Amino acid sequence: MGFPQHRPRRLRQNPAIRRLVAENELSARQLILPAFVREGLAEPNEITSMPGVYQHTMDSLKAAASNAAELGLGGIMLFGIPEVRDENGSAGLDPQGILNRGIAAVRAEVGDELVAMSDVCLDEFTSHGHCGVLDAQGGVDNDATLEIYGQMAVAQAEAGAHMLGPSGMMDGQIGVIREALDAAGRQDVSILAYSAKYASAFYGPFREAVDSQLVGDRRTYQMDSANRSEAVLEAELDIAEGADMIMVKPAMSYLDIVRDIADISPVPVSAYQISGEYSMIEAAAANGWIDRKASVLESLLSIKRAGAQQILTYYAAEVAGWLKEGK
Repeated sequence: MGFPQHRPRRLRQNPAIRRLVAENELSARQLILPAFVREGLAEPNEITSMPGVYQHTMDSLKAAASNAAELGLGGIMLFGIPEVRDENGSAGLDPQGILNRGIAAVRAEVGDELVAMSDVCLDEFTSHGHCGVLDAQGGVDNDATLEIYGQMAVAQAEAGAHMLGPSGMMDGQIGVIREALDAAGRQDVSILAYSAKYASAFYGPFREAVDSQLVGDRRTYQMDSANRSEAVLEAELDIAEGADMIMVKPAMSYLDIVRDIADISPVPVSAYQISGEYSMIEAAAANGWIDRKASVLESLLSIKRAGAQQILTYYAAEVAGWLKEGK
């Protein structure tokens, strides 16, 4: 039977009924805060293209981590910005490098109250801005890069990271990192693989956030936005190589990919609401074109509805505060 026996509007009559039948909801424990720590800063530096997001000093990073733990966030994903870069990204391997010191500082501040995550990639550390080392022809050398990733992963584990986020999209990176961690006695350190990371125009503000030195693009290793089934292949390969969790990045323009991977994955699936997604909401809200809070919540709920169990978002702490106030 159809209308008038069936009236779906009955279940939309008031907020209490809508809450009762809501199929998805946001939770602070499933939100992960990306955070940037920059070497040589005397005070936090606001990122022009991402209002409200900062490059942190070590002290302000610790404060952000403490606040995240108090708000009940699931984790914090750390990115380091060194003062000196070279062709091989050697600052990323240095135990006293900015990222490894940031990991250690966060762990000292919050212990196990917050999952300390860190980015395993060379792009912030190389003078050319690519996610790996270059060969003689100027291309990214996949296998030479893998060796460095293994060393980088062990250094981050020894600094105290609970979970590593390999984001370079090198073939075989998860297996090499898992093997390196196990050989170093770090079997307890987990891997959140950036399995389906697309070459996206929406990364622009992130490039400012990490002071990227990139010339050109990353289309020979990040995925083509035209491709869908390839994402499932990438996820399956990472799971087979030992990924504990997998990720889709970006989120907004790739909700179909989130759903596809969530449907086949035996491990938790995350999605990253990236810098461009954040900046578009901020710009539209600043011009009065959209309701900022409503748009933030709707954007995150759409990612959750698509199948993401965890969401990396620059709104994590603010949204956790809203959720706390709502209770």
